[in-house]
Amino acid sequence: MMGSDLIRTSQELQQQLAKLDGEAVAAMARRLEEDDYADAFAGLQDWHLLRALAIHRPDLVRPYRHLIDQEPFDED
Repeated sequence: MMGSDLIRTSQELQQQLAKLDGEAVAAMARRLEEDDYADAFAGLQDWHLLRALAIHRPDLVRPYRHLIDQEPFDED
C-alpha cells in the first residue's frame, strides 16, 4: 500500500467514524454479541470498527468495551 493510499484510507475511516451515532454503534454491538454474520469477515470488520471507535470516539463505545477488551494469555 502506498503512502497516499494509507492517508486516503485513514481519511475514509475518519469519515466513517464521524457518521456513526449511538444507534448504529448499538446495532453493531448487538450483531457482535449475537454473532449475527453471514461470514467471519463481516464480524471481524465490525470488531475492527468498534476498536477504532474506542480510540477516536470512546464515548460511543463505553457500554460495549467488553466486546473489544482482550484477555491476557500465556503463550507457554
